[in-house]
Amino acid sequence: MNQPLSVSTLNNQIKSLLETTFIGVYVQGEISNLTYHSSGHIYFSIKDENSTLSCVMFKGNAQYLKFRLEVGMKILISGSITAYIPRGNYQLMCTKIEPDGQGSLALAFEQLKEKLQKEGLFDLRIKKTLPKYPKNIVIVTSPTGAAIEDMKKVAQNRWPLVNLILIPTLVQGEGSKVDIANSIKKADSLNCDIMIVGRGGGSIEDLWAFNEEIVARAIFEAKTPVISAVGHEVDFLISDFVADVRAATPSNAIEIALPDRNEHLLYLDNLREEFSNRFKRVLFNKEQVVLNYKKYFEQHSLDKKFSFVQKEIDYLKSNFTNSFSQILRQKQNELTQLKNTYEANHPDKKIKDGYVQVSKNNHIISLDSVKINEQITLETTKLSVTCNILDIKQI
Repeated sequence: MNQPLSVSTLNNQIKSLLETTFIGVYVQGEISNLTYHSSGHIYFSIKDENSTLSCVMFKGNAQYLKFRLEVGMKILISGSITAYIPRGNYQLMCTKIEPDGQGSLALAFEQLKEKLQKEGLFDLRIKKTLPKYPKNIVIVTSPTGAAIEDMKKVAQNRWPLVNLILIPTLVQGEGSKVDIANSIKKADSLNCDIMIVGRGGGSIEDLWAFNEEIVARAIFEAKTPVISAVGHEVDFLISDFVADVRAATPSNAIEIALPDRNEHLLYLDNLREEFSNRFKRVLFNKEQVVLNYKKYFEQHSLDKKFSFVQKEIDYLKSNFTNSFSQILRQKQNELTQLKNTYEANHPDKKIKDGYVQVSKNNHIISLDSVKINEQITLETTKLSVTCNILDIKQI
């Protein structure tokens, strides 16, 4: 009969067999029983319709994982089988994990984007407004890249009055995300008018530091208005969504941040011409007002009033003279008529031979009124005769 093996010996033999046989494993499965340990290790299982396999990804490999594992996610794992002798079980030790059907970077991007959006880091209501005429702009980028030189040229042509401050920063590779975040905090402490964070174009891996959560939170916490200017126009990164303004390129960031001096010179020319025309119009209007006042004062001056009154007096005098002359002529005519009438009816002319005036008690009476035995007087212009009525006959 064979000598029996100890449990440890058998487990060691199994471990040796498994680890030498399943050195390179590439397996597909769905995540379950997921645990992110405080040590940095990730423990989980993968399963299909009929079986389950325990997995572990140690901190050394987990730190390079771009996306976050989630229960129910389908993944592709590269690794090897290892056995744990004290418990006599085996597990898949993962060296690389990719999402099944989607790139890890694309998934990591969407995961972080969704997370930060839920936290409100993309909220348009909290975006800061860029000042219209910035005096100082701090730039977080590489000091050796083409981006900073392009930005300098655009700034010089567009608005030479601005002062550019460079914070030299590692923008790709190992440690770049931490360096970018620290540079943003340093730039924010300078109290500049605008901060530009970015770099020139490159692959998604080259630009990835600007998709890191630590960079996004540094931008969000900055009190200085931030323009994200990473890559080319087609590149969209997490920093673009968190920043107050997104620029298509670093050069475009300067164009957004600075006014155009040519436009302002043209505006000043137009303003000068408009001011000149308006001044001429105002001057002309005021001149017309002065002329109107002059005419008014001339029309209402004392000389004008005296002249007007004198004309009225002359007019009245003329009318009075004409009226008086007319009345005088009329009265003269009436007087002449009265004189003629008087002369025509004067007793000296009315009394003819055989005619006398009959009176009684010094009152002229009609001959028809005399009575018999009355005493009357018969008068002419030369003679007065007193008579008694003896007889009266009707003729």
